[in-house]
Amino acid sequence: MVTVTDKKPVISLARVRKHFGPVAAVQDASLDVLPGEVHALLGENGAGKSTLMAIASGELAPDSGTIEICGERAEGLTPLGAQRLGLAIVHQHPALGPDLTVAENMLLAIPKRARRDAPDPGRWVREQLSRVGCTADPRTRIEDLSVAQRQLVEVAKALAIQPRILILDEPTAPLDADMVSGLFAQIRQAAAAGAGVIYITHRLSEVREIADRVTVLRDGEVRGTGRTGEFTDDQILRLIVGRSVTSAFPAKAAPAGDRELALVVRGLTGENFDDVDLTVRRGEIVGLAGIAANGQSDTLRALAGLVPATGAAELYGQPMPLNAPARSWDSGVAYLPADRHGEGLMMTMSVRENMALSSLPQLARHGVMQRDTEAEQVEQQRQALSIRTPSIGTDVSALSGGNQQKVALGRSLLSQPKLILADEPTQGIDVGARIGIYQILREVADGGTPVVIVSSDSLELEGLCDRVIVFSRGQVIGELTGDDVSEDKLAEMLVTSTAHQRSRETAAVSPRRAAFTRLRKGDYAPSAALLAVIVVLGAVTQAHGGRFLSSFNISSQLLLLTALAFISLGQLIVIMTGGIDISVGPLAGLVAVIASFFLNTGASGLVIAAGIAVMLAAALGTGLLNGLLVRAGRFPPVAATLTTYIALQGISLLLRPFQGGFISDSVSSAIQRQVGPIPVAFLVAVVLTIVLELALRRTRWGAAVRLAGSHEESARRIGVRVDPVVVGAYIACALLTFLGGIMLTAQIGVGDPTQGITYTLESITAVVLGGTSLRGGRGSFVGALLGAALIQEILNATVFFSLSQAWQYWFQGMFVLVAAALYTRARDAGQPLLRGIRRRQERIASEGAGL
Repeated sequence: MVTVTDKKPVISLARVRKHFGPVAAVQDASLDVLPGEVHALLGENGAGKSTLMAIASGELAPDSGTIEICGERAEGLTPLGAQRLGLAIVHQHPALGPDLTVAENMLLAIPKRARRDAPDPGRWVREQLSRVGCTADPRTRIEDLSVAQRQLVEVAKALAIQPRILILDEPTAPLDADMVSGLFAQIRQAAAAGAGVIYITHRLSEVREIADRVTVLRDGEVRGTGRTGEFTDDQILRLIVGRSVTSAFPAKAAPAGDRELALVVRGLTGENFDDVDLTVRRGEIVGLAGIAANGQSDTLRALAGLVPATGAAELYGQPMPLNAPARSWDSGVAYLPADRHGEGLMMTMSVRENMALSSLPQLARHGVMQRDTEAEQVEQQRQALSIRTPSIGTDVSALSGGNQQKVALGRSLLSQPKLILADEPTQGIDVGARIGIYQILREVADGGTPVVIVSSDSLELEGLCDRVIVFSRGQVIGELTGDDVSEDKLAEMLVTSTAHQRSRETAAVSPRRAAFTRLRKGDYAPSAALLAVIVVLGAVTQAHGGRFLSSFNISSQLLLLTALAFISLGQLIVIMTGGIDISVGPLAGLVAVIASFFLNTGASGLVIAAGIAVMLAAALGTGLLNGLLVRAGRFPPVAATLTTYIALQGISLLLRPFQGGFISDSVSSAIQRQVGPIPVAFLVAVVLTIVLELALRRTRWGAAVRLAGSHEESARRIGVRVDPVVVGAYIACALLTFLGGIMLTAQIGVGDPTQGITYTLESITAVVLGGTSLRGGRGSFVGALLGAALIQEILNATVFFSLSQAWQYWFQGMFVLVAAALYTRARDAGQPLLRGIRRRQERIASEGAGL
């Protein structure tokens, strides 16, 4: 703990201002953090804390003010520049790519220079994870981790650079008590090593435990700074909310022993909970408590129909459907998930649209929404919940966390539910919003609607709940009621628990089975499936025609495949970044048209070289234009590349209104040179596929491309220069399309403005068949090559079977549909097993701590 006050700050922010349009997010805010101290930064959601820290870490540029790091003025600060100066930040919403593995996220975020003493990257990652108590397998994708494990990965990533300045934004929100203890130990260790720690939280108990000094922001302005011991809790609360707060919790209702039974659950059993019995009476607030991953959240999700379960449940005497979320909602059950961004809200939709979602049938007449009625009811609910928003038409993403949570709650209330299930209803929101939500939940209960909540905050359970049902290892181990609902009693019950997992739950998961599940969900499973289909289709066609595997047919088909393969590889790079390039077909055709003016019979070597240079320049210009339209012009990728598509096709028709300009036979022969029946160009495509695949998996460029498509905001936060990465992807796509155009030139032997157009659809189809996600972030070059091979094989097979050209399109469409369904099912099928592995790891960690 800090005892010296004459140290120079490790970071100093002076009179910082930041506006978003007319809204002042930060106004003349100043903050000094000393080496070796933990400095708590407090305030309501929307007070400016995260904005100020985004400025400090280089994510945002201030409108005015200065930033000094270790005594040096920091101008034009970027996330990567801040990291080089020794600043690390743990974001409230982890800056991780969901489609990348734990190891890939760690290694991309921490440059080699920061781990130069660790020659084995895999071992280094495991050591960093173990340091913070993270039990995740480094090979596991982030999307398959629990929220708590993701947070620990984010913490490990920050601590790995041994920061001089460590910023933690609500780091404990998803963590259980043992994880918090481990985190605090790491914070103290960092401070003892001389780091200045900025700790953002909404929990005053944590401030008392960990912080040396405290600064409070309200409405973007600093309202008070001093040593923690100089403030009482009431004084801090008054600074935060701008008024006196008499009590955080509303008065509890009278004992509900003689009230009507609302919810009755008997023998509820699922993957992570066993034989759960519970009852909730009308007007009660009942809490489900326990160490994280001990079944309480899964029980809540099972009652909402979201996870498989057996057993029986009744709501007001009527059977409550399990395993069917839509029927559960129709029966009157409203569920508020813990992850409001991922599950609770549609972040690109407005407040009005989010709140009305659950009440669409009531707000519609003959299937047509009654806008006036919808707006009236949503506005009434907004006022009743005191949701701060400029209007109900504002995007919900623009609201503070507390107001977002109120929107989610308002949606549930508009549906007039018979039962509310709320998982961590106040996670990550400030004290003012938290008090408001407590009041709302109590008013709902007093109105007769039973409420069941899961919370990791024992103080919240004590102050809000009429009864608390305690879970351990997936089973109910006891119940607290009346005056026994207290932090002490809850801790005592957990520590003295003798509950054990059922044998089916503690059975070790086979490492081989876990590895198989990762493989099935991985990027190469589609490639294996494609290879099998290619072999089977080839065998059937050979059996039918007899000449399918002849040397002539093989060489001819590989030549045709090579052009599509090059273009598909380029298309993949763009799609991996979350974009798409519609213009590849006309670009390939334009390359062939330009070639028809230069690569003619009798042309000199200089003319041929000039022609290739013009073709290459056209490709580079197209790629650069596409990239700039998408990134600098902010055009949607489809709109940008469709515009280029039309322009390129127009240029081709202008240059060659009709076929003309025959390509020299010697040039065509050189391009189509073979080694036996195998074209040299095809071997080049295979080698290029392998090189690109290795680069995708083992280089920073590959990780940056995938992260940009997986989660652009996370990429920016860790210092990836997203704009150059995306523009570079379009340029790379154009260069590979140039190679495809060269192959097309040799195949058609003439300038034809109508050739090449089909490559647009075929390249996208090949990429999809290869298992690439059109949302970006996932895919493989091997899959794209095999997808192109399957398309070419289908085209060839229809000839052998004497089928019309229409069958070519029908077969391609059928394979795309089947592939998409199989790949999605294969990835989803592994979720229960991976969740089981994940939760067992968390339980083992909890048991190792004495629970």
